[in-house]
Amino acid sequence: MAAMPILYSLFLLTLANGSPVVAKKLFGSSFAFSVDGGFLLFDGRPIFGGSKTVRGIVASIVVTTVGGIFVGLGYELGALMAIVAMAGDLFSSFLKRRMNMPPNSQALGLDQVPESLFPLLVCRESLGLSFADIFVVVLMFFLGELAISRVLYTLRVRDQPY
Repeated sequence: MAAMPILYSLFLLTLANGSPVVAKKLFGSSFAFSVDGGFLLFDGRPIFGGSKTVRGIVASIVVTTVGGIFVGLGYELGALMAIVAMAGDLFSSFLKRRMNMPPNSQALGLDQVPESLFPLLVCRESLGLSFADIFVVVLMFFLGELAISRVLYTLRVRDQPY
């Protein structure tokens, strides 16, 4: 297990997935344009739901890009981590809408795994991660996200405790 790649990965994943939450708190409803434009699929459900915003994706990419520079991994890797993390988050939302779950509802595992696993797989070589490292990072992200979400809810940064 390589400690620094694991720590860098957790740092970038935290930035990528936490930035939209902080941006929502900072900006409220400003710049909260829905990614799916409110369109419905043939099943009558939203593509992603109103909680997935352009503001959140832009915040994730900008902040994680800066984070990549900050830890010496470069802006490209930071941006790629954010883009793929947001793709994983959108994938989760897409599946949750197909399962008729409302936006911001909890789906344990589905809410944490794609947004951490997808970017780690895509950036595995650049980060110097083994598959065992990826398993450890996804597990740490999963457990950390559950714990941090409750703290952020208590601090009124998140709207739900999950």
